[in-house]
Amino acid sequence: MARFRLKKIDYTALGFVDSRWFYRVLEIFPGFMSWGTIVAAIILSLFSPIVIAYFIIAFDLLWMMKSFRMSWYQIKAYRNFKAAMKMNWSDRLSELNQLDEALEKYQRRYERSERIGFMQRFSFDRQRLQHYQKARDLQQYVAELQLLDQRSQTLLRPKDIYQAVIVATYNESIDILRPSIQALTEADYDLKKMIVILAYEERGGEQTEKNAEVLKKEFGTTFYDFITIKHPANLPGELKTGKGPNITYAGKHFLTYVKEKQIDPEHVIVTTLDSDHRVDRQYFSYLTYAYATDPNRRHKSYQPIPMFFNNIWDCPAPMRVIATGNSFWTMIEMVRPHRLRNFAAHAQGLATLIDTDFWSVHTIVEDGHQYWRTFFAYDGDHTVEPLFIPIYQDAVLSDNYRKTIVAQFKQLQRWAWGASDFAFVVKHSLKNNRIPLGKKLVSIGRLFEGHYSWATAPIILTFVAWIPLLVNQDFATLVVAHQLPVIASRILTLAALGMFVTIWISIILLPPRPARYKKSRTIFMVAQWVLLPVTTLCFGALAAINAQTRLMFGKYLEFRVTDKAVKK
Repeated sequence: MARFRLKKIDYTALGFVDSRWFYRVLEIFPGFMSWGTIVAAIILSLFSPIVIAYFIIAFDLLWMMKSFRMSWYQIKAYRNFKAAMKMNWSDRLSELNQLDEALEKYQRRYERSERIGFMQRFSFDRQRLQHYQKARDLQQYVAELQLLDQRSQTLLRPKDIYQAVIVATYNESIDILRPSIQALTEADYDLKKMIVILAYEERGGEQTEKNAEVLKKEFGTTFYDFITIKHPANLPGELKTGKGPNITYAGKHFLTYVKEKQIDPEHVIVTTLDSDHRVDRQYFSYLTYAYATDPNRRHKSYQPIPMFFNNIWDCPAPMRVIATGNSFWTMIEMVRPHRLRNFAAHAQGLATLIDTDFWSVHTIVEDGHQYWRTFFAYDGDHTVEPLFIPIYQDAVLSDNYRKTIVAQFKQLQRWAWGASDFAFVVKHSLKNNRIPLGKKLVSIGRLFEGHYSWATAPIILTFVAWIPLLVNQDFATLVVAHQLPVIASRILTLAALGMFVTIWISIILLPPRPARYKKSRTIFMVAQWVLLPVTTLCFGALAAINAQTRLMFGKYLEFRVTDKAVKK
């Protein structure tokens, strides 16, 4: 039987793919579908309330199963995080530099461990179990070293790799910037293989330039080099405001520097940080190991865990819930790497950045958008490699409560602007015939589903079960009308059991309580989770709906720097 194949179509020949009207239709689509779902729920409640009733029960059951699955992923991600934090990545880099010696050493250790295990085979005490686990770990590591030895032609030696760190700043105070640079100096890594680029904005004003000069004077001799690069205001072809233009300008100047120093771009890894990002001590060692051992490193991005814990004790309760939830969501996505996208701090090889012409200068969500630019640059051969190591960041905190709430909403609105990627992805999927059709459809579907659920799921879960009872008098006389909210409530109560996993892990990961707070504040760190439904609806769904609606009507967002305040 002949195998059926879809015929490749050259959509660019149809003439509409590059047209402005087609791109606008694609920009309208996410918001149209989100609003269409809300309106359809009201209309069906009027004319087919039974359909809505069955839909709500099915949707709530689906959400309950999803909640249980997310809890399992969260536990798995936490275990990976603990394992990565226990690992001595600096030692692993040293062994990678002397691979033959390391392989021989660990083979001897494993053989000796096996002999000890044979003599203890009739012992079932705790020591025996611990020895068994150690032997198994040794066996796994020997197998890993053997695999690396087979791939030795594709390995990079860690001693040849440079770490470049671009720290982007607009007008943040030196109290925000200094701890971030200080964290780099405390890294368990050879600082003479690290180049720090402080990328600051001309529009940040005179004080921003003074901050750059002060930091260069303080840390200039600590690293291989400390470079300050001022991004001029109002360059043609760029967003007026945005992180992308700033780091791209710095990246291109850094490329000139690399060429002058005759450094191979393949041997340079570039990490982009915001002004409040503080790297974990082992981040660079872990990143170097992952990059050096990856034969497909040029087609990879590397994503650490963003943990918004720098000021978590100081923030209002709603901001703490949102910040912790954002950290945990990234952790969950990291155990599903096929769904993982660049977010906040991330890393790529300099050779990769050259291939993608660095970052986009046209969007305010340059991190997530960079995934798609790299995806199409390599004809779909691009993935994000999870690094289960944290980069600590600030949760939203402004001068007062009202400003903090506004700043939090605007931050989530900016993140939700990632819905604008839908038009970009569909357009470039149509233009690129080298990517398999199935891969393109799955990528488009996941992107759309993520933003669609972000905007609609909290609204459906909160309100839709009540709509038929409120707007349809005939339906209100039926028993099912009064049972529907009760059934939905019970299903969602079961789904909320997964929240105990979130609470448990959040307490474990909390940084030490500052001395200025009493022990009783820890109780509020647990009690705050009752706000989760409120923050998901009022900040999550409404921010997403707002962003998609603005996109529908062509009211394009400008980049707004999130307020960062230091509580002294």
